[in-house]
Amino acid sequence: MFVQAIQGQVSDAAQVRAAFDRWAQELAPGATGWLGSTAGMTEDGRFIALARFESEEAARRNSVRPEQDQWWAETSKEFIGEPTFRDSSDVTVDLTGDPDTAGFVQIIQGRGSDPDRARELMAQDSEEWAKFRPDVVGSVAVGHEGGAYTMAMYFTSEQDAREGERKEPPPHLKAQMDEMNKLNIGVPEFLDLREPWLYSPR
Repeated sequence: MFVQAIQGQVSDAAQVRAAFDRWAQELAPGATGWLGSTAGMTEDGRFIALARFESEEAARRNSVRPEQDQWWAETSKEFIGEPTFRDSSDVTVDLTGDPDTAGFVQIIQGRGSDPDRARELMAQDSEEWAKFRPDVVGSVAVGHEGGAYTMAMYFTSEQDAREGERKEPPPHLKAQMDEMNKLNIGVPEFLDLREPWLYSPR
């Protein structure tokens, strides 16, 4: 899988939402290899989108379409300053349900000291984690250069997510969480998408 991450400050969230809705309706049918997108706004006006493709080649094919170019030329006017783009084929997907049904999405961004170990930890005890945190529909973790990462966590609702955060995990799951936290360099940033925009080909 290949992910394009776009971030920036926007002047009018409603206009950007309308632009992405239009892309899903009019341009998505011609985007061969597009698997879906997660986007949204934080309450302080920050925008983020993660567009998933089956390969880097599929993403490049989409980028060079004239209609895509025209759509982005119009949509980019809504950004204050230049948005940032980060592409990656270092993608780990863990789904226990359908992320398109999520009522709340939390984007976590940070930098880790050992991405390989982080991937190993994320792959452990997935069934037990699913039982312990039924509020988690799934996650998509994207690795960037220098150990940086962006992770999208999909939850049934924000209320369920907050309740789940307060639960005390069993000792062996807590040990995994503690080790994951120790791998972080500095404090990760959390971007809450209380009204996530979720798009998929179906």
